[in-house]
Amino acid sequence: MPLIAIVLTVLVALLHVYFLVLEMFLWTRPLGMKVFRNTPEKAETTKVLAANQGLYNGFLAAGLLWAVYAGKTDVALFFLGCVVVAALYGAYSVSKRIFYVQGVPALAAIAAVVLG
Repeated sequence: MPLIAIVLTVLVALLHVYFLVLEMFLWTRPLGMKVFRNTPEKAETTKVLAANQGLYNGFLAAGLLWAVYAGKTDVALFFLGCVVVAALYGAYSVSKRIFYVQGVPALAAIAAVVLG
């Protein structure tokens, strides 16, 4: 995998580690509520769902980091594709902003992997 593909894929993985931390540990804290535009009441009632969502983000990050470590472009493309699908669904169901934060970096990484 070319260096730019590695860098972009690791960046996407680190974004998902950040999402994991926000959703699993900071959901009901001021930063988590600010990022996700939640009220304290809504954050409290949805914290178990958010933690589950954070765990899935961790799996995406782990898969991406494993793909980079093992040099497996097919695995990287699979997990990057999963990120794009998640971003599309998030844009459809929650906010278009999700596509720009999550999907655009994944698409850039996919392009770098494919063109490399």
